[in-house]
Amino acid sequence: MNQNIKPNIDPSHRFSVAPMMEWTDKHCRVFHRILTKKSMLYTEMVVAQSILHGDLKRILAYNEAEHPVCLQIGGSEPELLVKAAKIVEEFGYDEINLNVGCPSKRVRSGSFGACLMYEPELVGDCLQAMREAVKIPVHIKHRIGVDGHDPEEILFPFVEYLASRGTDLFVVHARKAILKGLTPKENRDIPPLNYDIVRRLKDAFPHLGIVLNGGLNTIEQSKKEMGNLDGVMLGRAAYKYPHLLGEVDKVFFGEDYIVTPMEAYQKYRPYIEEQLSKKVPLHAMTKHLLGLFNGYRGARTFRRVLGEEALRKGSGLDIYDKAIEAIDMSVSEPA
Repeated sequence: MNQNIKPNIDPSHRFSVAPMMEWTDKHCRVFHRILTKKSMLYTEMVVAQSILHGDLKRILAYNEAEHPVCLQIGGSEPELLVKAAKIVEEFGYDEINLNVGCPSKRVRSGSFGACLMYEPELVGDCLQAMREAVKIPVHIKHRIGVDGHDPEEILFPFVEYLASRGTDLFVVHARKAILKGLTPKENRDIPPLNYDIVRRLKDAFPHLGIVLNGGLNTIEQSKKEMGNLDGVMLGRAAYKYPHLLGEVDKVFFGEDYIVTPMEAYQKYRPYIEEQLSKKVPLHAMTKHLLGLFNGYRGARTFRRVLGEEALRKGSGLDIYDKAIEAIDMSVSEPA
């Protein structure tokens, strides 16, 4: 294989917002798209069985404004994943990502997620089968190892093998997953980060797309740690402090604008109004905005109004408008 070939991946992977269960739903993604027009947005993980047997409109519906959007899928049976991938493609998603990184008990009991790192051949079967069944890109998100794995010994052969079967984009969470002894929450913090091994992975496989994930908290840190990599993926920080995303298009994509928190809030209002007319509860949309004005005077009142008053049955645009009245914009920069 020609090691000098540049990876053929969508430029939007230079910055992406991680798939996060119960967080990155369709309302969250619409809001994030207001803040960054260029980034790749990911859905929450959707299990293949749910796609095959669930309410497709509820599970897969999204807003056209979200593009480019990648659906993260969970599963370990190639035939089921193929059927689900075809449906995902028909719905118009731009890409599919296989979850080989989640450490939750529910995922382990279904024999997928991070535990699949023990079975690279099965992972290869799953990825290759989906890739051959659909026209949209199919790639993987994984850890640098699991439990007793030595990442120095396991990571490079794992990536090399999957690349030999056609995978060309790897989103790497730069921590091991400890399935025996740590909770999912602890798995996000306790296993030490190893950004260096991810950068060395790129050095070893320059023809592959390598995206760094894990422990990134600011735009500045993300840009610095990206180094020679093809992209970075921000998770909890992007969700809890969404104003960070307003800088992404300028920093990572060379655009000449920054989207301010106030601009984002105002541009999200028509979407709120539209969804309220469809009987969507206000809180389903406003819960994603709670950290938007972090550091501004009045942010605590803003969070209380949207976090508590928006929960009341029948709450509407008056609550949305009330929340913004608490913000004192004389403090021009978030802390």
